[in-house]
Amino acid sequence: MRYLSLFARTSLVAALVAFAVVSGTAADDKDKSKDEKTEPDVVFVPTPHEVVEKMLEVAKVTKNDVVYDLGCGDARIPCTAAKTYKCKATGFDIDPERIKDSEATKAKLDKDIQKLVTIKKQDIFKVDLSDATVITLYLLPDLNVKLIPQLKKLKKGSRIVSHAFDMKGVTPDKGYPIKVKTKDGLEHDVYLWTTPLKFEKE
Repeated sequence: MRYLSLFARTSLVAALVAFAVVSGTAADDKDKSKDEKTEPDVVFVPTPHEVVEKMLEVAKVTKNDVVYDLGCGDARIPCTAAKTYKCKATGFDIDPERIKDSEATKAKLDKDIQKLVTIKKQDIFKVDLSDATVITLYLLPDLNVKLIPQLKKLKKGSRIVSHAFDMKGVTPDKGYPIKVKTKDGLEHDVYLWTTPLKFEKE
């Protein structure tokens, strides 16, 4: 039986440790990738342009606002906000295909307006909303409710606008929802909430 020199044994141990560390890191990365969300919560259905315009109108968007569209789809809402009101606007979506659509919509804007629009691939339930003053939504009711912990942290006077769906347990502003009729003859509900949120009594 041959015996390894001290140097050889030391080198072998170091190599085994390095392999274990790399393997462990790879395993950790694999586990993390399992935890990372990659699928959207809803099927993408574009908000009609008439509804987009009304949502931004009722939110009383100005150039001083920061608009966050959660689940931005093709980014028509943030792009319209930036183009119409010259405000900063960010669209968030988890679906890579929607991010491509969003970037394509943004690319159609004038260069100076493009600078106002940011598109981010991110899970909307992990977005820090502290910089936003206007939130736009076209999600399902249960997803709106799931966002409440984040929405509660918005600055006072921030506006939340939802196309079609309410937010159970939270009272919308007086007079809402309102109806918006599109050119195809269909009517769409638009909800508005202004922070601090008003919770219904149980």
